[in-house]
Amino acid sequence: MKYIYTFFLFSILLFVFPLPNTYAEETKPTLIQTYHADVTGDNKLETIKLLGTLFSSGSTYYREIWAEISNEQNQWQIIYPGGYDPSLQFIDLNHDGIKDIFYQSATGGSGGLYSYQLNTILHTVLQRIPLPEQTYLSGSFQPNFKVNIQLTATSKPIKVDVQPRAEDYIRLGIYNKEGNLISENKSVMIDPIAFFEPIKISASKGYGLKSYQQISGAYHADQLGTVETIWYFENDNWIIIKTDWVPSI
Repeated sequence: MKYIYTFFLFSILLFVFPLPNTYAEETKPTLIQTYHADVTGDNKLETIKLLGTLFSSGSTYYREIWAEISNEQNQWQIIYPGGYDPSLQFIDLNHDGIKDIFYQSATGGSGGLYSYQLNTILHTVLQRIPLPEQTYLSGSFQPNFKVNIQLTATSKPIKVDVQPRAEDYIRLGIYNKEGNLISENKSVMIDPIAFFEPIKISASKGYGLKSYQQISGAYHADQLGTVETIWYFENDNWIIIKTDWVPSI
C-alpha cells in the first residue's frame, strides 16, 4: 500500500511539475554562407564555409559559430563566439601579402556591441592576431557641470559642458545646485570598443581598422560622445594613427 501511494503521489507531481526536457529541441548546424578567397597566399581560392547552430528553431542567435576552410591539400577550422548576423571579410590587415580572415557578429546587447576575431594562415599554420585595445582613455566629472575627457596620457583634456543635463546629475547626487561635486573623483562610463570597421589607409600602406568606443556620463544611455580611432598593424603591434572625439552633446 505504501508503494502504491508513493507511485500515485509521484505521478501527480509529474503532471503538475513536469521534468524539464533538456533535449526537447535539438537544433542542427546550418550553413550560413560560403565564401571563396585566397587566404593562404598560393594564388588559389580556398572554400570557406561559415556554419552555426541556432539557440533554438525560433531564434536568430547562433550559440555556436565556426568556419571550415579547405583547399586541395589542407583543412582548417576556426571557432568563433556566438552572436547574431555573423559574417566574414577577407582583408590583408597584417600586411604580409596574404588576406586575413576577419569575423564579426552582433552580441545583441543594449550597448550595440559586436564580437570580432582576426585570423591568418601563414605557411599552412592557422594563427590568431589580437585586435587593438585602447590602453589609455579616461574621463571624470569636474566642478561647474563639466567633464574632462583625456584620449592619451599626454594630450590636453577635452572639456565637455554637461550643463543641459544638470537637473539629472543633481538628482543622481553627482552635483549640488551650485555645480559643486558631491562625489569626488567621479569617473564617467567608458565602454569597451563596440565596433571595428576595416578601412583603407592609403594605396601604399593598405588597410587598417577604425574603432568606435562610447563614453557615457552617469549611466549608459547618458551618452557624452564617441572615441573614433584609426589603427594600423606594424611590427606585430597595433599603432594609433589618429584619434578623434565626436561629441553627442
